Amino acid sequence: MTLQPVSDGVDFLARHLGPNRTETEDMLGVVGYDSLDALVDAALPEAIRQENAPELPAALSEHVAQARLKEMASKNVVLKSFYGQGYSDTITPPVIRRGVVEDAGWYTAYTPYQPEISQGRLEALLNYQTMIQELTGLPIANASLLDEASAVAEAVGLMSRSVKKGRRVILDERLHPQVLAVAAERARAIELEVEITDVTSGLVGEDLVGVVVAYPGTEGDIVDPTKVIEDIHSRGGLAAVATDPLSLLLLKSPGSLGADIVVGNSQRFGVPLFFGGPHAAYMSVTDKLKRQIPGRLVGVSIDADGRPAYRLALQTREQHIRRERATSNICTAQALLATTASMYAVYHGPEGLKRIAERVHGLARSFAASVPGVKHGQFFDTVAVTAEGRAQEIVDKAAEAGYLLRAIDADTVGVSFGESATADDVAALAALFGAQETVEGEGVLTGVVKRDDAALTHPIFSQIHSETQMMRYIRMLGDKDLALDRTMIPLGSCTMKLNPTAGMETITWPEFANIHPFAPDSQTAGWRELIEELEEWLAQITGYAKVSVQPNAGSQGELAGLLAIRRYHVANGDTQRDVCLIPASAHGTNAASAVLANLRVVVVATAEDGSIDLADLDEKIAKHGEQLAAIMITYPSTHGVFEDTVREVCKKVHDAGGQVYVDGANMNAMAGLAKPGEFGGDVSHLNLHKTFTIPHGGGGPGVGPVGVGAHLIPYLPADPLSTDPSAELPGDVGVPVTSTKYGSAGVLQIPWSYIAMTGAEGQANATAHAILGANYLAARLRDAFPVLYTGKNGLVGHECILDLRALTDASGVTAADVCKRLIDYGFHAPTLAFPVAGTLMVEPTESEDRDELERFIEAMLSIRAEIQEIIDGKVAYEESVIRFAPYTAHVIAGDDWEHPFTREQAAFPVTSLRQRPKYFTPVRRIDEAYGDRNLVCSCPPPEAFEFDTDSADELEDVARDTSDVPGRKGAGANAGDPTK
Repeated sequence: MTLQPVSDGVDFLARHLGPNRTETEDMLGVVGYDSLDALVDAALPEAIRQENAPELPAALSEHVAQARLKEMASKNVVLKSFYGQGYSDTITPPVIRRGVVEDAGWYTAYTPYQPEISQGRLEALLNYQTMIQELTGLPIANASLLDEASAVAEAVGLMSRSVKKGRRVILDERLHPQVLAVAAERARAIELEVEITDVTSGLVGEDLVGVVVAYPGTEGDIVDPTKVIEDIHSRGGLAAVATDPLSLLLLKSPGSLGADIVVGNSQRFGVPLFFGGPHAAYMSVTDKLKRQIPGRLVGVSIDADGRPAYRLALQTREQHIRRERATSNICTAQALLATTASMYAVYHGPEGLKRIAERVHGLARSFAASVPGVKHGQFFDTVAVTAEGRAQEIVDKAAEAGYLLRAIDADTVGVSFGESATADDVAALAALFGAQETVEGEGVLTGVVKRDDAALTHPIFSQIHSETQMMRYIRMLGDKDLALDRTMIPLGSCTMKLNPTAGMETITWPEFANIHPFAPDSQTAGWRELIEELEEWLAQITGYAKVSVQPNAGSQGELAGLLAIRRYHVANGDTQRDVCLIPASAHGTNAASAVLANLRVVVVATAEDGSIDLADLDEKIAKHGEQLAAIMITYPSTHGVFEDTVREVCKKVHDAGGQVYVDGANMNAMAGLAKPGEFGGDVSHLNLHKTFTIPHGGGGPGVGPVGVGAHLIPYLPADPLSTDPSAELPGDVGVPVTSTKYGSAGVLQIPWSYIAMTGAEGQANATAHAILGANYLAARLRDAFPVLYTGKNGLVGHECILDLRALTDASGVTAADVCKRLIDYGFHAPTLAFPVAGTLMVEPTESEDRDELERFIEAMLSIRAEIQEIIDGKVAYEESVIRFAPYTAHVIAGDDWEHPFTREQAAFPVTSLRQRPKYFTPVRRIDEAYGDRNLVCSCPPPEAFEFDTDSADELEDVARDTSDVPGRKGAGANAGDPTK
């Protein structure tokens, strides 16, 4: 395949690639090569080059690709969904759909690791946490999990870590079937004994880590869980409750009933069905469990002026630090969907949400009062109706009438009411069961389970009364942030490339978005055709025999791949193979995923050039050969280098009987040029939110498909609804990892579009331009900031590591200082301190044009000059412009200016900043440590933002005072104790 600079034109590839033909040629000249082919030949080891190009269809134009998607969408049958089972009909307010889900400022934002430029998305996520805390009645909630089934699995893991002596977990048989399937197998993977039973009849036995109770159950029935919770507590275990958040507007909060953990899915808060996802699950916990809660946690700290500021709390739990000791392997959350759900709550407010809940419940009551055979007396939105031997017949009749119902079993039909349901629907549905007319149902939520306290009491949920206000609130938060719609996000290892609008806008088409994940195949032909094509294309690009898109994040793809390896060994009788070799430079999720797959982590050293230390690898293989299950390697390496020993590494592991896991996070440097399945990989996950253009959305959605060699196909993730959770699966099949067969299917149109619009040549061209961009930056910056690692011919892969350690020693300026100063130049920071402390890892991607790269280079060289002034003794670090960065508009315009440098130098250090709208961060540098010592993870009251300066003590008082706010009890209980 010959790689050529693209012609300026209207094809998608020309729109996707940043540099045009002239810019590409100029950049090649700077790097020292006369063609893209020559550069790629020099950078990639010959041993990894693919044998044949992927067999992909010819590239389509954007218009034709959308027409093809429209054709597939038309094959789906959209019925009014009354199916339930954890997925509910909901209405996304148009102002939120257009303002958040379809707005590039929100969907292209990155995970808020640089909090000063992420205050808008952090506020939205803090609203989400506060919403969950108040609804569930527990003081700490995370900023979203991946789906309800894996959230329950995380709850089981949390209970196991907390109650170390127990080895049994009890799952309520009333949980949704997909929840039981995933949670049971995840528990068994970490060697917990699983019992699925009717918990309402009492608990039996000891040695329990905990119980998971459904509230309501999958048939809609509501049972007071208080007795079960008291029973498990008396045995030393913990109680987790799986619940529907809308029901908690009417039901007593699980926290008030004694629950330790509450989990669920916030999908019905305005997030479309999306054929199964992405949806934001949640977890809330008691104060004593806050240090072990998985996933991300948004907290409140203070900035340099003492003003409240948001940031991710307890970041020492991040996997790249704790690795195999991490609380979970979760790296990608569902931030965009959590933001959508939180905006839904802000828009409707507590009274509006309660009206929706009461209306849904009222319609369910009317239906139940009109039909014979209702199974349960207490329910919220789901009515189970006995119809002996006729369940499927009724479901089929309903489909003909335009309704999707659930056949719970041969004798029971489930009818679950959602937000768009009407009285006419009640009449039509009742008629299917032989009812002549409908009657008004009497109130059934009575007694102990009826909520008697207010929810969503924080003022943020009562301030928005009109669409105008909502539109402006969304815009106000978005304006606080830096996302890809404003600037390059040069994050190494995270591939913040263009998210093609031609694919993005299709995800909210009703024919895709309004399909229930458990709709029968007769209604989902278009979805399945799209998914089958995408899986085949990904298999072609990676060189694997088969791909499954079920994992809904890279972390879940890792877990699925490692579980496949583990089950393969067990099926072959090699039960002793439980050691996973992981290079010291690997992504942190690798080690955490290995632990969840019940593998023992053994670290392999890194050589001086950043590659795997082959001598140390030999020693580890010699020591653990009989126990060796796998090695996990990232390629190109986490150091941004194409290691020429990768085939040798794979062979050594294979010769010892192990399998090779190739982490696909850096596939952006290989797609179209090299296939991990050909150069030694047995399994890989892919990050579709990186290489294949699903947007990051402020920290999710992500999709992490897993590809495997032919021998591992039987162990790919199983359909959770075809899995018997009551018995451990046989060793020769795979296990489900998410709630639905196709995971976060609702965003798969995006990678489908990207591949369809590029084809094999376009994929290779995009990869070549990514390599060119990284080497161009390396060439332009290496005199000012040494490039730490290079590979063949002194070249890097698709990213490069800039080494600031010598500059730090000479000046006191840290890599973190440079990140903060870059904000004043209008840039998101590169990856900080990973994989090497004191460095910055930069990845420009193929989507940035030369002018944007030059703007970043100008900023870095300007900062380098500021550092040199400190080195030369012209200014002390403590008084330097870098030390106080970033600068807010309030500081620049304020009367109080005592710095030796000018306001202009602080805010407009280079002339080009005057030629475009200036971004000002809304807060000054944030005190990270303060926020962990004084953990506040819900929205502070409005008076907290009235502080002037020296207000840290006042914020601490606010943290304590919030303990009296309903739903946030205990949020500041440890505010003054730095040991907590």
